[in-house]
Amino acid sequence: MRKTRVWITMVCCLLAVTIAASAQGIRKPGLWEMTSNMTWQKSPLPPGVTMPPGMKSPFSGSTTTTHVCLTQAMIDKYGAPVSQSKDCKIVNVSMHLTSMTAEMVCSGRMNGKGELESSWAFGNVAKGKVHFAGTMQTGQSPMPVEWTVNSTSTYKGPECGSVKPMPIN
Repeated sequence: MRKTRVWITMVCCLLAVTIAASAQGIRKPGLWEMTSNMTWQKSPLPPGVTMPPGMKSPFSGSTTTTHVCLTQAMIDKYGAPVSQSKDCKIVNVSMHLTSMTAEMVCSGRMNGKGELESSWAFGNVAKGKVHFAGTMQTGQSPMPVEWTVNSTSTYKGPECGSVKPMPIN
């Protein structure tokens, strides 16, 4: 009987720790500020083409900061803000307590496949990564492309204000 009580107490403690840990990993709907850094491993710029003096190639990489409205529907379906277009679809979503992984499959002007991952160990900060490899139609023939976007998002508050949520499919 004593062993049973000890076992029940241990299970209850484990359950309480699990609930507390899962509460820390909950994503919050609302306004998030996302800083993304894009790097091109293979750009669609044809070999030998150079940019005019003083002009930066759009494929040389860039860092941008945007505001994103994360809805509860996005959290429930993807765990993260995921942009989709008519040419790219998000498939094979695997949700975990503090992370998600998925694939992005594109067909159209850009063809190929990307791997997505997002993690949020704490409710106010998230890290994300997208790596894509495929081809992009430039002129008469497709050119190989490969790019990576790393991002960090910070929760700003429950109200999105004028920032509209992205549509989800």
